[in-house]
Amino acid sequence: MGCNSSIQYEDRKSEKAIKAAVLIQNWYRGYKSRLELRRRQAMNIFESIEYADEQDQLQLANFFSFMLENYTTNNKDSSESLSQLFVNTTKRKLEPETFIRNINVPDTYYGPRLKFPLTFSDVILLIDAFKENQILHARYVLQLLQEVKKVLQQLPNIVPVTSTLSKDLTICGDIHGKLDDLFLIFYKNGLPSGNNRYIFNGDFVDRGQNSMEVLMVLFSFLLVYPSDVYLNRGNHEDYLMNMRYGFTKEIMQKYKEHGGKILRFLEEVYTWLPIGTIIDEKILVIHGGIAENTDLNILKQIKRNKMVNILWSDPRSKKGCHLNTSRGGGCYFGPDVTTNVLDKFALKMIIRSHECKPEGYDICHDGKIITVFSASNYYEEGSNRGAYIKLGQDNVPRFFQYQSNHITQGKTLHERVDIVESAAFKILGERMISRQSSLIKAFHKYDPNNTGKISVRDWAKATEEVLELSLPWLSLCPRVVKMIENGYVLYEMGFKDMPVVKAPQEAKSATIETLVRYRSDLKIIFNIIDRDQSGLISMDEFRAMWKLFSSHYNIDIEDAHVDQLANSMDLNKDGSIDFNEFLTAFDVVHRLDRNSVKSQN
Repeated sequence: MGCNSSIQYEDRKSEKAIKAAVLIQNWYRGYKSRLELRRRQAMNIFESIEYADEQDQLQLANFFSFMLENYTTNNKDSSESLSQLFVNTTKRKLEPETFIRNINVPDTYYGPRLKFPLTFSDVILLIDAFKENQILHARYVLQLLQEVKKVLQQLPNIVPVTSTLSKDLTICGDIHGKLDDLFLIFYKNGLPSGNNRYIFNGDFVDRGQNSMEVLMVLFSFLLVYPSDVYLNRGNHEDYLMNMRYGFTKEIMQKYKEHGGKILRFLEEVYTWLPIGTIIDEKILVIHGGIAENTDLNILKQIKRNKMVNILWSDPRSKKGCHLNTSRGGGCYFGPDVTTNVLDKFALKMIIRSHECKPEGYDICHDGKIITVFSASNYYEEGSNRGAYIKLGQDNVPRFFQYQSNHITQGKTLHERVDIVESAAFKILGERMISRQSSLIKAFHKYDPNNTGKISVRDWAKATEEVLELSLPWLSLCPRVVKMIENGYVLYEMGFKDMPVVKAPQEAKSATIETLVRYRSDLKIIFNIIDRDQSGLISMDEFRAMWKLFSSHYNIDIEDAHVDQLANSMDLNKDGSIDFNEFLTAFDVVHRLDRNSVKSQN
């Protein structure tokens, strides 16, 4: 009896331990699921605002056409120089090798000294230098760009690739100036070589801090292995995109005197990048996507810079082809469009990039569309993994994931999600503060009796109407409003943890919101007017540009008020203003940033 009792006791004890373990496991799964839901929600915010910014970029491109028609008519002295800024460089003759040879490399320069034609050893020298944060001299940058252009000019629009047993083929998506990710790929997968081929599927630059270094490494490998390294053009291999998303600024900061020349060379190189790769006549690799009228035969012959859908389109589950309202360019294409295009050209699948995915890759349309995105931590440290694809001769894709984690290393999962979520709500707050008056006006529309409160559902409708962001506003509402009472939002109490704008005292609220909203656009425009990159433009140039800008964007602000603000920035009264200082006067300051400033004081 005593022996049986002991066994039963041990069994009950073991059963309790198993139940406890199951309970802990279930709790932890739920805990991880809740954190993952928060991370996905933050990613949704990032993506929606990114696409809205791209719409703004296309609208800005339309403004430039409007500006050329109007500004140059009224400012004849600037007509020629402004036109030169926008005319495609393929119509301009850049200085030949003599200009590059005349650029002196001083003895004090301790970076890599390249010799052409490049060898594998030169690329290793370059990689080692970039790991030490060295900057390649402008002369070598220009030489490299010139040599790359010669190679690209020999390539067709869509480059054919044949798989072999002895040579693996790796496909990388967007890198976006993240040199750490590029080096991590090389560490895990090996450097490009005759036996280790790579396709880099566009968006090499912008957003990251090392776009120039990424581009130089990729271009160098293309020169050394022109039959084994393939570079497709993305929508960020574009002069205007670079002005908004950071690459232009990076070049001007790193190369100052020769920055303008590098930018013009780059613009020409962009136009010669192929727009796709086709593997074994079965797998099409393009940056964006397709449309219902996509015709490979036409794509192989058309001018490379005329392909909006190829660079901008995104797959969706809805059938048909619809205007890509989120990005403002390209289209959304459904599974039926994918099937029709694949069948028409006897293709097996399309591998594309262009969209950040939480796990670095995504499969849709019954496995016929694969998205690969290689920039980890794209929106914020910890936001997403990067990935690359390997293809063997069987053309079956294998996926490899990674994530650079310099900042979040050693942090808990909860802390990492907090970082991503905090950054997402910061940029959402900036979007809301720049449209605060419009939001209040929209809330009033749902509150005809002026009670100061509206239902959460009406609040969500009004917010989506104004911000034009497709987000789960019902669930976001408690995170951004100060007070909800019995299912009603007390909208007059304002928003929770909203940023503030450190604007001049004389600035009116409508002016503040407008300048915050269009700050990026205005900075690009002013930089174009500032031909000598001094940071200064004349008051007359400022007035003329603002008048055109407000007319084109239907901005209802008195010119006299903006003029008064601009005059206040002309501190020495010489008729010029520092436009960077003018726009900085309307910077957004977040709650945590304000606390840190106070603590420093």
